[in-house]
Amino acid sequence: LLAPFYSGTAQNGNKDQKATEKIEAWYFHFTSRCMTCRTVEERAKENLQDLYPAQWKAGTVTFQTANLNEKEGEALAEKLGVSGQTLLLVKGAQKINLTNEAFLYAVTNPDKYKKIIKEKVDELLK
Repeated sequence: LLAPFYSGTAQNGNKDQKATEKIEAWYFHFTSRCMTCRTVEERAKENLQDLYPAQWKAGTVTFQTANLNEKEGEALAEKLGVSGQTLLLVKGAQKINLTNEAFLYAVTNPDKYKKIIKEKVDELLK
């Protein structure tokens, strides 16, 4: 189902296996964005790079954005079941929505935000 979102095409069993191990963080947003929206995005990306440097470098943990005001972003949001601004972790068929925590803590408690991201990504790495 989510195979089209992986970069590269799987041509053998090993690559298929790697694709399912990949954790993609998606931040869906609109064109018009407030400071909190921008902070949610910036800190999520920074936290993933900081917490998972080896996986980030290997491309097994990624961060991407999608604009809900654009056709591509709209189509992706529909496929992932997203209807508005959302921070979503995706690994294969697993999805973890971090939107509420992101908007609660990205600005007011960045350490807690980072801790929550770590907990959720660690769950997906198991």
